[in-house]
Amino acid sequence: MAKKKSKPDFSKPKESQTEKTTVKEEMPDFIDDSTPTGETAAPEDMEYEGLPVVVIAGRPNVGKSTLFNRFLHKRIAITNDQPGVTRDPVEATAFFNDKPVHLVDTGGYKLTRDIGTKEAELDDYVVERSLEMIEKADVVILLLEAGVITGEDEEFILKMRPYWNKLIAAVNKTEGGKNEAEAWNYAKYGFDNLILISAEHGDRIGELTDLVESKCDFSKVKVLSADRPIKIAILGKPNTGKSTLSNKLTHTENSIVCDYAGTTRDVVEGEFSYGGRQFKVLDTAGIRRKAKVHDDVEYYSVNRAIKTLDECDIVFLMIDAVEGLAEQDKKICSLAFEKGRGIIFVLNKWDLKEEQGNKAVKAAREWMNIMFGQMDFAPILPLSALEGKGIKDLLNTAISLYEQLTRKIGTSSLNAALQDWLDRYPPPASKTAHFKIRYMTQASTNPVQFIIFATKPEVVPEPYITYLKNRIREDLGFDQIPVQLELKGSRQKWENRER
Repeated sequence: MAKKKSKPDFSKPKESQTEKTTVKEEMPDFIDDSTPTGETAAPEDMEYEGLPVVVIAGRPNVGKSTLFNRFLHKRIAITNDQPGVTRDPVEATAFFNDKPVHLVDTGGYKLTRDIGTKEAELDDYVVERSLEMIEKADVVILLLEAGVITGEDEEFILKMRPYWNKLIAAVNKTEGGKNEAEAWNYAKYGFDNLILISAEHGDRIGELTDLVESKCDFSKVKVLSADRPIKIAILGKPNTGKSTLSNKLTHTENSIVCDYAGTTRDVVEGEFSYGGRQFKVLDTAGIRRKAKVHDDVEYYSVNRAIKTLDECDIVFLMIDAVEGLAEQDKKICSLAFEKGRGIIFVLNKWDLKEEQGNKAVKAAREWMNIMFGQMDFAPILPLSALEGKGIKDLLNTAISLYEQLTRKIGTSSLNAALQDWLDRYPPPASKTAHFKIRYMTQASTNPVQFIIFATKPEVVPEPYITYLKNRIREDLGFDQIPVQLELKGSRQKWENRER
């Protein structure tokens, strides 16, 4: 039985380097190891409440996303020389000297905007969202660039005056002492905390980390649960309502919603709970055909969206119910299927269809099954993300899929079922294709994979493999998710195998 440990105390002062232990077996003080070894989630997968909010703000192209990635030690936010790449606030749990904070990368504050254009409207959304996040923050890192002080810098500094007590001014791009003389010109604004850094090269990031930590209050931080949340990726073509659904699920305005196609660029994360379960939702950029992607930023956005398939458990594939299916939907579905992810076809904007009754739903399902012949097991649900209709059914279905993805069948039960299937429909035999099915094991969960051992796996006919896969689905309770089945050679019976 695991040794009980006192509740984590995040309010403890940071230990000096000479006091810190180097014993590898000791757990960091933010991990509650009351669960048995091997069952405790990694710190980054834990759910917290009461985290101090640290916001990175500034004008476009000063290196906010680079600093965000530097704190996280991995590439989350998209970085590019093109100004205004970040639009939605990008959020994640980061660890400052082993203490968790809620870190936010905001869009750049633009002073000049082409009034009356879609881009200007979008810029207004970005600025408004950035100011909202700053107001909520416990600590604001105002990122400035060494060099000529711009009108945008001065206007933004003026707007920061009400938040002066929680502000840290960091002048970026001073690697190796470069531009330090110009950087110190910012001292004339009277910042209480001013530090020169390089987000790209890591200069003085440790000092900045210490400074941020010293301004954070960790006394209210609690570990909610060591259970891993259900991770949902919302994928689809541009303008299908992905961000609208993400905001509705999280009860926030984290993702900017605009008629301007391709608004979302970074993967915007959000959290919520439903039915006693914790969820993490990943709102992604719209995925267009490769031939239509010419912009570098969109290229990276699409790649990030596709990469969420490596992180998520379930995919909500958003399909415009009015426009119908597109070839790109099939490609996204194929990628998710290959990864073994749970897939739900979400027919969004159902409220805009002329016919909305059961007959229309049935017709849509029949059409989907024709278009996705190998995906007839995947749930198809009508939804209006804007009105919030159908969300309860969607989440109940997601929980059902997750239970199937994480279901583990004992080997003895599997082989009892396998013997029943072999008796019900014996393997076809011929002089050229004689084989024996020996036994079966479940290799993994999420993705769900089974291995069947046979004397000559290469001669087992495809229809018989399909039969076994269908039996796994229907008899073992995996009827709504992809099931991977592999055949391997073995001349040994299950009961005689080495244990």
